[in-house]
Amino acid sequence: MRLLIGLGGPRTVGAVLTGVTALYLTLVVFNNLTDFGTNHAFVQHVFAMDTTFKSPNTMWRAITSPALVNIAYVLIIAWEAATAVVLIIATVSWLRSSTEVARRIGSLGLAMMLLLFGGGFIAVGGEWFCMWQSKQWNGLQAALQNVIIAGVVLIVTQVLDRVRTTAPPAA
Repeated sequence: MRLLIGLGGPRTVGAVLTGVTALYLTLVVFNNLTDFGTNHAFVQHVFAMDTTFKSPNTMWRAITSPALVNIAYVLIIAWEAATAVVLIIATVSWLRSSTEVARRIGSLGLAMMLLLFGGGFIAVGGEWFCMWQSKQWNGLQAALQNVIIAGVVLIVTQVLDRVRTTAPPAA
């Protein structure tokens, strides 16, 4: 019974949530490396803004340089890989270290994920490059999904062990 109670504790919850997120990002990196062309085309079309409404007021933002597209895509994959590594370290920390160490490392990884998907894909891709206007190359839903995942895991891991788990004594 003690084992079951321990397995249902905050450290296990933190490890599982952080670990699942780390696994997800690791698979994202794996897919981006083994199927490089698919998401490269995505970045290329978002940067080119070739499937937007093509307003002259926004088309000046388009980037069509293959070199810049390649650099951006490689940087995205590198950021995803670094984020996955930080989250893997955080997962191990949830299992081995103090909760505070795990929380801090996990918070860094989750903040990195929020920066990429919220700042990079939603703000820059969605608004600056008008990705929201594209029917074919619109990744806003997937980006929002990742922001929600990172945000929920961040909130839950921040409150683990900080919320009173027993009722206060009756007055």
